[in-house]
Amino acid sequence: MDLLSKLREDAKEIFLEGVRAVDPYKAVYREIEKLKISHERYNRIYIVGAGKATAPMAKAVEDVFNGNIKDGIINVKYGFSQPLRYTQIIEAGHPLPDENGLKGAKKIKQLLKGVGEKDLVFSLISGGGSALLPIPADNITLQEKQTLTQLLLECGASIDEINVIRKHISLSKGGQLAKAAFPAEVINLMLSDVVGDRIDIIASGPFVPDPSTFSDAWNVLEKYDLVENAPETILTYLKAGIEGKIPETPKPGDKIFKNVLNRIVASNIIALKACEKKAKELGYKTLILSSMIEGETKEIAKVHSAIAKEIIRTGIPIQPPACIISGGETTVTIKGNGVGGRNQEFCLAAAIEIAEIKGNVVILSGGTDGNDGPTDAAGAIVDPYTVKKGWEKGMDPVRYLENNDSYTYLKNTDSLLITGPTRTNVMDIHIILCA
Repeated sequence: MDLLSKLREDAKEIFLEGVRAVDPYKAVYREIEKLKISHERYNRIYIVGAGKATAPMAKAVEDVFNGNIKDGIINVKYGFSQPLRYTQIIEAGHPLPDENGLKGAKKIKQLLKGVGEKDLVFSLISGGGSALLPIPADNITLQEKQTLTQLLLECGASIDEINVIRKHISLSKGGQLAKAAFPAEVINLMLSDVVGDRIDIIASGPFVPDPSTFSDAWNVLEKYDLVENAPETILTYLKAGIEGKIPETPKPGDKIFKNVLNRIVASNIIALKACEKKAKELGYKTLILSSMIEGETKEIAKVHSAIAKEIIRTGIPIQPPACIISGGETTVTIKGNGVGGRNQEFCLAAAIEIAEIKGNVVILSGGTDGNDGPTDAAGAIVDPYTVKKGWEKGMDPVRYLENNDSYTYLKNTDSLLITGPTRTNVMDIHIILCA
């Protein structure tokens, strides 16, 4: 095996070690053991939740409490199910909400309305939970919510901004499931898929106080020039909220949260530390940049590529063999009509930047959930020869990047990172290897 091939293999193994470290089953099991919960204190135990990692999270709760669980309902993305004994799984649409998600969310809310103060509810929330818990407010239709979600995804809005709007056009987000469950005791266990691990942003905080307002939601629409294109029903609803004609989402200090315990059981930094440990075992000098990387994907890729160039040229910030690790969630402003995802776009942009490097460099970017955009890839792995391979097939990398068609380019240059669904989700991991 030549050195570049070894670097590619190492990059993948380092990435997968990070994914293994945030296994949702193990994370939930560990947290329950720490909490030392006695089932004898409660009349009934229930499980609810939504997200890509929620099925294995529910399995952990079932394995701990076994026959003491009265009922459970969770919504997961299509293809992210697994066998459960006490919990009904409803597969639904992500990133765009669909009818299955709506039916499941209504069932979850109905279940919560039936619990009492002597009951315990496990809420299991992971990435994708926002799209998987859609209950549009007032007379807003699911189709109108889908339209606005698509506009927000295409304009480059951050997940924080998208979720501020979601919370204010929904009856399930922004603390509203805590309202339905009150006065029962709720243990809300979360896998964080948001930069900074803000619990009110993770899946739009269905059991968490919402500090944002209707005005904040409107400001996001204005920031991205979406007021003219957003469905009129949604605009009317937001205006009514701003004018005080509709109650705000539950805020910090509300009594409905006094029985809610919020815990983050896995996050991006945990994955990055596991990547670092594996890289050291493989013989690399390591540096974790940050678990809070965000911004336009192409620009973030340029910065990472510049670090690779500096290491090869000067040995700064660390000497080869070097492993630079970062994580977070970047955004893509869609201008073309191609197929891809933010990690694939990151790698195509990086491949262009490192094409002239005289040295051994590999750059990997992957989603910890195993899904990057609407594709079967988690991301990609590129090196200085990726662009050359493309040109040999008559493919101009810049044109593919401008058309947001990174998947097609990377597939034809054997650069895709395929893992299949990992059933976890703590944002993305970026890895630079230099030797």
